[in-house]
Amino acid sequence: MSHAVDETLEFQPRWGADGLLTAVAVDADSGAVLMVAHMNADALAATLATGEAHYWSRSRRELWHKGATSGAIQRVVEIRVDCDQDCLLLRVEPAGPACHTGRQNCFYRRLDGGRLVMIGDGK
Repeated sequence: MSHAVDETLEFQPRWGADGLLTAVAVDADSGAVLMVAHMNADALAATLATGEAHYWSRSRRELWHKGATSGAIQRVVEIRVDCDQDCLLLRVEPAGPACHTGRQNCFYRRLDGGRLVMIGDGK
């Protein structure tokens, strides 16, 4: 079953009640999922204007230019929009680790029988 917004070529973001869209950042070369964040209209506009990923920090309640202080900028190669336009996929070229812990990505633990187990570059 298809709805008009699911097939349109007009960008019509479906912002959540909190004014946010989910944004998934993946490495443009490897396809690895780096992180999941959120964007408000200002973050999306800044991303489109600069070609570098900007997000909305829910914890700090402020616009966040990814890598502005760490140097781990994410250059945006492509932005894809999901079928109902409430989620963005950012294909990026990362200039360093995506995770605030210094890891390459934020998904360094696996749920195993109710416990977390370190994987990948979890150290």
